[in-house]
Amino acid sequence: MGWAVLNRRPIFYIPKNKSMTFKKQILFLATGIITTAVSFGQSKPKFEASFAKDFVMPRMRVIVDNDFGGDPDGLFQLAHQVLSPSAEIRGIIGSHLKPGDPFDASNETATNAVKKAKELLSIMKLQDKFPVFEGSNLQLKDSKTPNVSEGAKAIVKEAMREDVKTPLYILCGAGLTEVASAYLIEPKIADRIILVWIGGPEYSDLATPPPGYTSLEYNLGIDIAAGQVVFNDSKIPIWQVPRNAYRETLLAYSELLLKVKTQGKTGEYLTEKIESLMKRVQLFNLHIGETYIMGDSPLVLLTALQSSFEADPSSSFYALKQSPLINAQGLYEMNIKGRDIRVYHHLDTRLMFEDFFNKLQFKSKK
Repeated sequence: MGWAVLNRRPIFYIPKNKSMTFKKQILFLATGIITTAVSFGQSKPKFEASFAKDFVMPRMRVIVDNDFGGDPDGLFQLAHQVLSPSAEIRGIIGSHLKPGDPFDASNETATNAVKKAKELLSIMKLQDKFPVFEGSNLQLKDSKTPNVSEGAKAIVKEAMREDVKTPLYILCGAGLTEVASAYLIEPKIADRIILVWIGGPEYSDLATPPPGYTSLEYNLGIDIAAGQVVFNDSKIPIWQVPRNAYRETLLAYSELLLKVKTQGKTGEYLTEKIESLMKRVQLFNLHIGETYIMGDSPLVLLTALQSSFEADPSSSFYALKQSPLINAQGLYEMNIKGRDIRVYHHLDTRLMFEDFFNKLQFKSKK
């Protein structure tokens, strides 16, 4: 063998074959030079950082309901959701926290949640694309009286539409105030929505509580009366992601730095929210290690990332259980008349996180 050389750099072999005539060797060399010259003159194809609209179309409607002023996992979920074209976002609701919550101890936590949602959308240059509604700043005073907020009215309006056939999912990563209020305003929505809710304690036959657990789970504790409306009184279809399942969604700090922070202004913004929290808790001599629970991200996994055929969250596992009664302490009680609900006990975190990382990269390349 011999090398053909261009600018002192070898570019291909010339076979030294005694059976090959001189003429054939010349033709071989000429063909190689032409091919190489063409390839050197061509520029690399430009990376198209977007989903082709011809291939990914909306096949469901969603309303996102979250306490964006609290745990920053809600902002990660929102960023992922707005980058997922198979789910048409019909509204984003900023919901309240429990009174005195360390994330925001003010009396305007839903108002502040709206500000946070709009701040993220502005960072992503999507500030005019989605309607953002304010939920109630208060818990329900009882299980019969709705809080008539803009968020609750938005749920009713979208659920009662007659001009669309795509399913409507209410994606709730917070308390259930807005969903319960919407139901109390118009009970007919129970036949027109699917509620995907991050919240509720473990079911004893499916999981063991974490070490040092509190019996009252965080999101259910935001508004127990609202939980009673949805679970005890309504017939709303529920896909529940209780505490044991949402605790599976661990994002490593190394992944945050390499796969999120590096992806433009959106990645920097989201990373700052986690790093700021890590610094803040150290003031109280708390150290949260090197993972963070992205507990609201299953809202995207169970909707936008459903299977292509026989659409369903087919890579995550659930059990059908009778809906329990929620008591005044926010604990489950047996309900022999309860409708079947889905209780997820294992989530496909690989699909969820890899899709998030990839979409952030698409976004940063635009």
